[in-house]
Amino acid sequence: MGNIEKLKSIVDKIKYPEKKYYELAQEKLDNLTKPLGSLGRLEELARQIAGITGNLKPVLDKKYIFTMAADHGVVDEGISAYPREVTSQMVYNFLNGGAGINVLSKHIGAEVVVIDMGVAVDLEKNPSLISKKIGYGTKNMAKEPAMTREEAASSIIAGIDIVEQYVKKGANIIGTGDMGIGNTTSSSAIISVAAGVDASTVTGYGTGLDDKGLANKIKVIKKAVNLNKPDPDDGLDILSKIGGFEIGGIAGLIIGAAYMKIPVVIDGFISGAGAIIAEKICPASKEYMIASHQSVEKGHRIMMEKLGLKPLFNFDMRLGEGTGAALGISLAEASVKILNEMATFSEAGVSKKK
Repeated sequence: MGNIEKLKSIVDKIKYPEKKYYELAQEKLDNLTKPLGSLGRLEELARQIAGITGNLKPVLDKKYIFTMAADHGVVDEGISAYPREVTSQMVYNFLNGGAGINVLSKHIGAEVVVIDMGVAVDLEKNPSLISKKIGYGTKNMAKEPAMTREEAASSIIAGIDIVEQYVKKGANIIGTGDMGIGNTTSSSAIISVAAGVDASTVTGYGTGLDDKGLANKIKVIKKAVNLNKPDPDDGLDILSKIGGFEIGGIAGLIIGAAYMKIPVVIDGFISGAGAIIAEKICPASKEYMIASHQSVEKGHRIMMEKLGLKPLFNFDMRLGEGTGAALGISLAEASVKILNEMATFSEAGVSKKK
C-alpha cells in the first residue's frame, strides 16, 4: 500500500468526538463553586478536552512539542532575509537546549522532540532528533511543484507515525512547532489558495524583510500559484504544489492526534498552514485542534477564520518553533485542573444561586 492509500485508510477511521462528553463536562463545570461561565475560555477549553478524550477527568501530564524542520527550494528566489543554512543551525540550537522553544517547554514541563522532515543537509545523530527526511528540501515552487503527491502523503504519514509512537509512551497532549527558512512564503501561498484571497492580503515580512523584499515575496507566491494551479479543495494537491515537508509533517501531527483522540495545540502561522492542510484532508481533525495564539503574521487571522478557530491569546508573537503551543499547553493543563480539582457547590457546602 502506498502512502496516499495509507493516509486515506487512516482518515476514514477518524471520527468526530462524541457530543455527550461535551454536555457532561458542561454540566460538571456548571456545578463548580463559581458563577456560571465565569472562567470563560478556560471552561470552553476544559469542555473541548473532555470531548476529545472522552474523559470527564482528563490528565495532561505527558506533554510533547514536536518541532518539524525542513528547507524550501523557493529560497532561491530571494524571499528570505536569512540564508538556507540557518535551518540546520537552528536545529542544532534546539538540540543543545538554547532556543526559545527549549526555555518555554522546560517552563511547562514538556519535552521537545525535533524531527528532520527535509533539512537540506545530513544532521548529526542525537537522541532528541528523529529523522523522517523526505528529501533535501523541497523543489523551487516558483519553477515546479514543491514535491510529488506521494512525497506529500509521506510527510503527513510521518507526522501520524510520530503521534502513534509517542502516545504509546504515554503522551496525552502535543504541540506543533516548525523550523524552515522560507516557510512563511509557502504558508502564505497555502492560505492564499485555501481562502481564495490575493497573496498580498496574507503575506507579511516574515523574519525581517524590507518593503522591497516583501514585494518580491508576494510576486514569487503569485508566480508559484499561477504556475502550479493547486486545487483549493484538495489538501494533498495544495501541499504537493506549494507546501513544505515540515508543513506536511505538522498536518500529520494534527491528523495523528485526531486518530489517537488526544488534543493538539497548534502554534502560529506555519502550524496554521499545516492545520489548513489537515482540515482539507480530514475535516474531523479540526475538532481536535486548540489554537494557541494569534500570530503577528498577516495571514494568520485569515487562517483562523477559515478554520473557525479562536486563539487563546495574543502576545504579538511570531517566533514559531512551537513557542506559542507551549504556552497554549500550559493553559490547557490549567483548564483540566479546574474541571478535576474545583469543588462542587454540594461538596463545599456553598449555596447555589437562587
